[in-house]
Amino acid sequence: MVETPLHRNHDFTVLWVGQTVNLLGTRVSMFVFPLVAYALTGSALLAGLAGAAELLGTALALLPAGVVADRVDRRRVLRWAAGSGVVLYASLVVAVALDALTLAHLLVVGVLTGAAAGLFAPAENAAIPAVVPTSQLPSALSRNAARERVADLVGGPLGGALYAVGRAAPFLFDAVTFALAWVLLGRLRTDLRPTPRTSATRGSARRDLIAGFRFVWSRPLFRTLAVWGMGANLAVNAVFVAATLRLVQDGFPAWQIGLVETAAGLSGIAGAVVAPRLIACVRTGRLTVVVAWSFVPLLLPMVCWSHPAVVAAALALGVFLNPAGNAGIAAYRMSVTPPELVGRVQSVSQFLSWSTMPLAPVLAGALLAGLGGRATVAALAVLTALVALLPTLSRAVRDVPRPDAWAAQADWTGAGGRQRLPAGAQAQPRLEGAAGDRREPAGAAPGHP
Repeated sequence: MVETPLHRNHDFTVLWVGQTVNLLGTRVSMFVFPLVAYALTGSALLAGLAGAAELLGTALALLPAGVVADRVDRRRVLRWAAGSGVVLYASLVVAVALDALTLAHLLVVGVLTGAAAGLFAPAENAAIPAVVPTSQLPSALSRNAARERVADLVGGPLGGALYAVGRAAPFLFDAVTFALAWVLLGRLRTDLRPTPRTSATRGSARRDLIAGFRFVWSRPLFRTLAVWGMGANLAVNAVFVAATLRLVQDGFPAWQIGLVETAAGLSGIAGAVVAPRLIACVRTGRLTVVVAWSFVPLLLPMVCWSHPAVVAAALALGVFLNPAGNAGIAAYRMSVTPPELVGRVQSVSQFLSWSTMPLAPVLAGALLAGLGGRATVAALAVLTALVALLPTLSRAVRDVPRPDAWAAQADWTGAGGRQRLPAGAQAQPRLEGAAGDRREPAGAAPGHP
């Protein structure tokens, strides 16, 4: 049977376009929130809190969102998340028009829209395997990685331009993007309801959540990737922060420092374009190990030279393989996870991966204050190398094959009623909460947020 190409797959296109406009609105709001908070209060601290509100809401929502994604019709969850964004951002437009906007209102909207994003992510991740065949998962997730990079590049400048028009303009744009996503998601045709649940587990959200953690932690591959994702996200994001702060300390103008982010973003887009070919040609385990080590040699020039051109070249080259690493391991995790557990496994993995990211600026700042620029980059290079040893020394990671062999390793009950297991694996007892493992995570490959 000939598979429908992704660009002609109606439901994947709806999901992709819907989340693309949704993501663009989110990036605009993340850029604008600190500016509005500072204009309201004149406090840099409160502006920083406003910028963190959305991330906090997402982190808080991820774990329960995985349970929801495995219990409720995912189409309804996706539309509810998009619709809540319309209402929340419209409330800010009204508040600005009435000259009644307060910091508390802004923070509440930030947290709640972040929670909506956290609710959306596991539901979308659980929906993708339902609308895309396993052989096309790497390409589908590579396209998702590309849209994130594009949103990162466009969101800031667009947010700044809209803010220059008027304080309400960015919020109106956000409301419109969420409304468009809500309309598009209503056109999904695939049945996205989760598989029927047993009566013994219905209603036990805590048991369902534990089942997701247990599934990730009981498998050596997923467990290794989870720990590696936590360490790699801490180290790599600390590198980005430290490199930027070092350039600031050395007196380079803001426009030159901004080119570092631009170079990294463009490289990420290019990496997403070639990711499907890389994933198809290289064993996924080996590709993961290469990604784990990709930043280490590139940090050596940064130890010796603090210059925007050197930093931009090093970080751009390091980011290039990230989309392939993220998409490859995330697609493999989806393909071998039981369908009724996909939402929880994705949310648990994403939550663990995100858990260390808020510590990255703290680590970078502390090292710069205590060691200075050159020693800080050297220390982070050593940390990145130590973290890279985790997947390198794990046979479970190294042995992950190319996509054409993934189907034979699916760890779930197939249509014939028999559990399909990786070669040489022993059958696992049935998990509580099961009816019969992404950015990003089982510990996603590291990525600059």
